[in-house]
Amino acid sequence: MKCAVISFTRNGGKLNQILCRKLSEAGYPSIGCSIPKYAQPPELLSLQEPLKDWTGRMFREADALIFIGACGIAVRSIAPFVQDKKTDPAVLVIDEQGAFVISLLSGHLGGANALAEEAARILGAEPVITTATDRQGKFAVDVFAKENGLAILEMDLAKEVSARIVDGRKVGIFSEFSMDGELPGELEPQEPVSVGICISLSDTVQPFPKTLHLVPRIVTAGIGCRKGVPKEQIRTRLEQALGQAGVSEKALCRIASIDLKAGEPGILELCREYGIPFETFTAEELKAVPGMFTTSAFVKDTTGVDNVCERSAVLAGGRLIEKKHAGAGVTIALAAGEWRAKF
Repeated sequence: MKCAVISFTRNGGKLNQILCRKLSEAGYPSIGCSIPKYAQPPELLSLQEPLKDWTGRMFREADALIFIGACGIAVRSIAPFVQDKKTDPAVLVIDEQGAFVISLLSGHLGGANALAEEAARILGAEPVITTATDRQGKFAVDVFAKENGLAILEMDLAKEVSARIVDGRKVGIFSEFSMDGELPGELEPQEPVSVGICISLSDTVQPFPKTLHLVPRIVTAGIGCRKGVPKEQIRTRLEQALGQAGVSEKALCRIASIDLKAGEPGILELCREYGIPFETFTAEELKAVPGMFTTSAFVKDTTGVDNVCERSAVLAGGRLIEKKHAGAGVTIALAAGEWRAKF
């Protein structure tokens, strides 16, 4: 979690230096910045652009912004850039005396609440957390999703789930995966309820009248293709494979293939579009994968291994859940890793 810290006073600069050093040691790489008057290179960089421009740039480049100063400065600075709780970075505000650390934006999904706790520990300050589920010590679905690597498909419904829990009403829970730990009292796995959470690779399973889908990001798409096949053609085949397997595209965590395809433009563009990594293997590594696979003499003559998509999917992702789909110069298979819900 990359942090950008900015301060505006001499005392704020001292806190900035301490915080950046200690956060970096705790696993939060941090870069400090100050207005020129109080900059102390190399520990604190000098702000050489309008604060609004710096804030906009950090919204794109950092995972968290920490303002050491007044809340008003932070609010006015971030206002033009706040868009979506799924993508906005964490934002904290610390008073320049270091007494309070306020989680201002993206408390759950962005990790601001957890970062505020850590920053408060470092400074000996009081963390200020205002999210209702945290204040009441109740189950927070967005925190659960973040900690378990789950995609939230319906953010509006996630808000309704949280509102019901804060109001003291039960929310249903259905999972196609094993669940470890003690189930929170706010969740009801048996009695019929109108609103509930569904943990599944599918986004069409509907166990409740209002179903919030949480999808584990554990599916690897193994892909083989002719040289130069366009991204759109690969995406179409991938969507068909996912649809036939009953798997949401939000379950994708990577694409895999043979190293001969490491520079394939269509696959690389698709990875960028989905925001997932591309992993490749040698023919020898793929040949060593145990299991029964759909073989092709043509593929073996071309690549040195009898199957690329199924073998690469299994090697990168685990258990094969959808065998080879072939057409339009593209082959695709799907594999899923092991996963359990943890409470």
